[in-house]
Amino acid sequence: MTQAAAMTPALIKKHNLTTDEYRRIERILGRAPTITELGIFSVMWAEHCSYKSSKVYLRTFPTKGKGVLIPAGKENAGLVDIGGGWAVAFKVESHNHPSAVEPHAGAATGVGGIIRDIFTMGARPIALFDSLRFGTLNGHARTHFLLGGVVKGISDYGNAVGVPTVGGEVYFDDTYRENPLVNVMCIGVVPAGKIACARARGIGNPVLYAGSSTGRDGLGGASFASREITEGSEHDRPAVQIGDPFTEKCLIEATLEALQTGDVVGIQDMGAAGLTCSTCETADRGDCGIEIDVARVPRREEGMSPYEVMLSESQERMLLIVKRGRESRITRLFAKWGLHAVEIGTVTNDGLMRVKDRGKTVAEIPAKALTSGAPVYRRPRRRPKYLARAQRLALRGIPQPKDFNDTLLALLGSPTIADKAGIYEQYDHMVQTNTVALPGRADAAVLRLKDTGALLAATIDGNGTYCYLDPCEGGKLAVAEAARNLACVGAQPLAVTDCLNFGNPEDPEIMWQFAECVRGISEACRAFATPVTGGNVSLYNESPRGAIDPTPVIGMVGLIRDRGRHPGPVTSGFKDEGDIVLLLGQTREELGGSEYLKRIHRRKQGRPPRVDLAGERRLQRLMVEAAEAGLLKSAHDCAEGGLAVALAESCVSEPDHLVGATIQLKTQNAKRKARTDALLFGESAGRIVISCDPAAQRPLEALAKRHAVPCSAAGRVGGSTLQVGPWINVAVNAMSQRWRGVFA
Repeated sequence: MTQAAAMTPALIKKHNLTTDEYRRIERILGRAPTITELGIFSVMWAEHCSYKSSKVYLRTFPTKGKGVLIPAGKENAGLVDIGGGWAVAFKVESHNHPSAVEPHAGAATGVGGIIRDIFTMGARPIALFDSLRFGTLNGHARTHFLLGGVVKGISDYGNAVGVPTVGGEVYFDDTYRENPLVNVMCIGVVPAGKIACARARGIGNPVLYAGSSTGRDGLGGASFASREITEGSEHDRPAVQIGDPFTEKCLIEATLEALQTGDVVGIQDMGAAGLTCSTCETADRGDCGIEIDVARVPRREEGMSPYEVMLSESQERMLLIVKRGRESRITRLFAKWGLHAVEIGTVTNDGLMRVKDRGKTVAEIPAKALTSGAPVYRRPRRRPKYLARAQRLALRGIPQPKDFNDTLLALLGSPTIADKAGIYEQYDHMVQTNTVALPGRADAAVLRLKDTGALLAATIDGNGTYCYLDPCEGGKLAVAEAARNLACVGAQPLAVTDCLNFGNPEDPEIMWQFAECVRGISEACRAFATPVTGGNVSLYNESPRGAIDPTPVIGMVGLIRDRGRHPGPVTSGFKDEGDIVLLLGQTREELGGSEYLKRIHRRKQGRPPRVDLAGERRLQRLMVEAAEAGLLKSAHDCAEGGLAVALAESCVSEPDHLVGATIQLKTQNAKRKARTDALLFGESAGRIVISCDPAAQRPLEALAKRHAVPCSAAGRVGGSTLQVGPWINVAVNAMSQRWRGVFA
């Protein structure tokens, strides 16, 4: 064993370890650690890898359910059986901190990392989704810089690697000014009997390093992602990885081909914490040990120390455990794709992660101490003081607009609501030819599963403002909107992956937000029978101005099963003159947390809409049944901007088919006069605007009655204007120009 370095308080602090954690390391080892061991503990015990502050709450998620093939947290991604001998793998990850200091590289490597999580399962990646958060655009040059860099990073990597970006969302709020959020979800499909596992098995089996060579880029990335963004964070640029999508494309093909041979018994990508994470996690899952020699690791820089090799997060790398005697075939296979595949170690039976450098031991640690045995904290929680003020909203003090036409146009021009075609058109969404519903045309992405005859629907959703005002209700609403978006295209929701973006967990108010959001998500997932299959927690999303709004992002997949009866996915735009417009769900006087309140009145106040989970479940079933029966021509849920914005978007969502509508709304509160702005722009949950052929109106109303879903005839499609009662009369061309003008 190499001699231990002088462990000073400054060195320990530099590695993001507390004094108590360092003492725990000494107890585990029975001695002082080497510098390599200190680095290994620092990245594996960082929040980004260990989930030490969040694990106690994540365990409360519902994780079992029909079709769930692998329990959450046991593998690199969630896996759900979709029938016909196939399974879908999906997961969402964050790359927030890297994108804050190097937006192009941070976003690009976020895409690369989540793709590797999917094909490590043996699944071919078929789609990407991105959920992005930035500061306000007005007058903030840095926001424009971050937005441009992130979008270009996603498109440069995703387009080159050949995985289409088919959906996502972009929100703008001052809370994300210094700390943008870049959450990326990937979906893949795999034969149910050919799922790969991230476990080291077979004592004496060789451990192979495959893919790109190792450099100093990404050094300490997991630790960087586990502390706050400060003015000095630009000095963390070396912690941001540099990606090569062309190498990743070769790695996808080589890895999937290698898995088909049957020679690979375990596989793990080198993501956060790089070689450290992949070795100790596969050893822990396999209840064995791993011994490697870093001198055998291919490198692209001279003079790298064992510490640097173990902590590097260079991209496009994999760890494979191969059957003894088959390693040469795997090496040749990767060489065919121009990639390294080098034997660097073996599987052992002692439970240790042992690291050598030219035969000399530089680290020897029980693998479980780094992973399942990492510290777990139940940190103090306290209801935030700001909530009493933020939740207080006296509507009588808020004047109603003098001109509702101007208000509607202003909301359509809000960057959060406005058409994002200028962003998503930079992404290749047709590669692999599985995309059925074009981006922007439907409430969820729809993908053709060529080998099953089914259609897969997916979405990614979240609203940080709702969670800021009521974390539990905001968590429920995020799940409800995701499920509602799937229902709008006729898909039955199946399962969830989540990315939980919060501030510093050492702040009791942040931990209260986190625990409440998890409680809300759990309650909604149980109500909808959509188990959580895995995900990501991103903490320390703070700057000197404070923490971001609590922002849970929900990725959800669903299935359109019977293509024989089903005419295809339902899109959001109105179709034909004379079609009937119906409103499903109930409108309440709910303006709290609305885009209207933020954009028009500059207030982030009130309580978010209340969500009726049982009612949402009935609405989902109604929509799936109506779509299967071919009764729907369009469906669009009411979200940001409320009913008026949903109607306007239904008029203009298809650029080559603008069409108006005449709508009459009935107040649902006969006891007193309802506020018109709440009727038009309130964001009550559980509502969908649908259109149908006149002959389908009665069957739909009967179906709604059977499912106990409120249904009201709202009007007809037709003309060149949107008319809503006596309040709104706007030309569809004007709405289209305002909606499409922000990112044109």
